[in-house]
Amino acid sequence: MFKLNRRLLGLLGGPLLFVYVLYFMQFDGLNQQAQAVLACVLWVAVYWITEAIPIAATGLLPIVLFPLTGSLPLAETTAAFGDQFIFLFLGGFVLAIAIEKWQLHRRIALSIIAVVGTNPNKILLGFMLATAFLSMWISNTAAAVMLLPVGMAIVQQMRHAQEGDGWQDFGKALMLAIAYSASIGGMATLIGTPPNLVMAGVIKNTYGIEISFVDWYLFAFPFSVVLLFMCWIYLSKIAFKFPTHSIRGGADEIRDQLRGLGKMQGPEARVLAVFVMMAFLWISRSFLWVHIMPAISDTVIAIFGGLLLFVVPGKEGKALLQWEDTERLPWGIIILFGGGMALAKGFETSGLAIWIGEQFNGLHGISVLLLLLVVIGGVNFLTEVTSNLATTAMILPVLVAIAAELQVHPFLLVVGATLAASCAFMLPVATPPNAVVFGSGYLRIADMVKAGLFLNVVSIILLTVLVYFVLPIWWDLPVIP
Repeated sequence: MFKLNRRLLGLLGGPLLFVYVLYFMQFDGLNQQAQAVLACVLWVAVYWITEAIPIAATGLLPIVLFPLTGSLPLAETTAAFGDQFIFLFLGGFVLAIAIEKWQLHRRIALSIIAVVGTNPNKILLGFMLATAFLSMWISNTAAAVMLLPVGMAIVQQMRHAQEGDGWQDFGKALMLAIAYSASIGGMATLIGTPPNLVMAGVIKNTYGIEISFVDWYLFAFPFSVVLLFMCWIYLSKIAFKFPTHSIRGGADEIRDQLRGLGKMQGPEARVLAVFVMMAFLWISRSFLWVHIMPAISDTVIAIFGGLLLFVVPGKEGKALLQWEDTERLPWGIIILFGGGMALAKGFETSGLAIWIGEQFNGLHGISVLLLLLVVIGGVNFLTEVTSNLATTAMILPVLVAIAAELQVHPFLLVVGATLAASCAFMLPVATPPNAVVFGSGYLRIADMVKAGLFLNVVSIILLTVLVYFVLPIWWDLPVIP
């Protein structure tokens, strides 16, 4: 009933708020175009927060609202849906489809777990490493879905081996480990999670500064490693109590699943070769290939690698990928991302961003550390009930304006908010990986809230320290014009 009421309120409230702001509100210093953009943004925000209609469908609203209200011409609005970062994401999705189609992701995960060992603590770590690594390259949802049945098999093995009641706590810890590491791993690469690309797109379109694959990886990967390790310590040592001796038959379970995959050969090996090639090109572009081909970019590499998958032979005279395989592309995320870029364009072009920034002039002199803590904490808990992509699409243009008004380097607020958007650990609805593992039957909402609240607080503190103290040193911040 609550969900129905929330949707109904959103469905009616969005357009009513739009009409009220557009025709009945007066704001000092706000021009007509900027007020139209504000009205459109509020309608979109209400629909995203309440999920009155699918959030991807809401992403299309700017195409209707912007031209009709004079916010932004149709050509400029739709051009945002063809942003270069959308095609970077598209190339990454195509690679992920090939990896999943030929079971390469399953072999990678099982191999990591087999190496770590069958001590419950080590199994937990193995699953987290495998899930985090996969979610750097494929969607965090796909990584969680793929590891879930493997994890459930291990828990059942522990139960059948008569390990006592500890298997229940181990099952809870393992399910949460899979969900949390899927979110944490995705933060490490530009293509790992949509908010990262929204951030890169906003910075590129606003300041003309490109954040390369390597730039982001060198900064975000160490943070992911630290947060992943802290998450493992918490789940294995503090949150749950379970036996620490090796599970009888656990190693056999992993070996049986690996044996079932057979030897790596043919299409699977060729997908791995394309995967390694793309990763190498992304990593070496900024210091090697850019001197040979100045126009090369991460997006060019992504699309080139994706096209190769339609050329390299697979089986029975067919390529590794057929066009029919692209039916599995998450077009909803791509459209939602485009809608976010259109909103950012509207903020910038109309002058709305500058006006919003001016509303915060009373905060001049506020501690940057305190401001950063409030932003990161606010985004962290907001994404417990809203899409992380929708949240970043709404808030990043606002943070750009606030940073300009308060004379704070925008990268501090934008990067902090972007990473915070991926740190929602408390509720099943917060992220798809949380929902996936909650469906396993091993968890209650209380389990996830208890463990997730601790990790939310830890991630807020860790992120604030990282962005405030480390970001300016580690990442030589460019001068913002």
